[in-house]
Amino acid sequence: MRVRLEHVGCGFDALPPLFEDLNYDFRPGDKYALTGPSGSGKSTLLSIIAGWMEPTSGRVARDGINRISWVFQNPHGVGPRSALDHVALPLLAQGLRRTDAEAKALALMDSVDLGSIAHRPFRQLSGGEAQRLLLARAIAADPQLLLVDEPTAQLDRHTGESVNSALEAISARGTIIIVATHDPATREACTHVLDLGKHRK
Repeated sequence: MRVRLEHVGCGFDALPPLFEDLNYDFRPGDKYALTGPSGSGKSTLLSIIAGWMEPTSGRVARDGINRISWVFQNPHGVGPRSALDHVALPLLAQGLRRTDAEAKALALMDSVDLGSIAHRPFRQLSGGEAQRLLLARAIAADPQLLLVDEPTAQLDRHTGESVNSALEAISARGTIIIVATHDPATREACTHVLDLGKHRK
């Protein structure tokens, strides 16, 4: 199982390319930080890796990847549904009984410091709480590839550390994790760094 970028580039209309000639392997059990200045194409590259966008040049090979989860920078949920419902849903879809799904969902929420808000409606969550909740939901889906866009951008240092610890735990299960980030602490928590600022002409 791996994701490989083969001479991948992307640009829009007559503008200079965001990045060119990316050759990179992403492998299970490692965490990869996508870094670079604003506008360098971090979110665009996540879209290409997920298969939502085609690169302008090159190709992406996803060998043995069937389950992909993505945590967006601006989290969205169902306003009146509880935080717990959001995390339990993918577990129910996997066939777990509700009691088992909710117990596992609560454990995942505890891992990102959200156990205390399990029964709060999504619409009452802060931006940081919603971000962590959708990270827990993505982990519940048991992805082979997890894409995360700026997971600690709205968080204080302590809460950011809990998110990085949760990413470490799922990485240890053999998931490929790719994180777009400006946060030095998140970058340091990753095992590899791909700096898009070095792939612009």
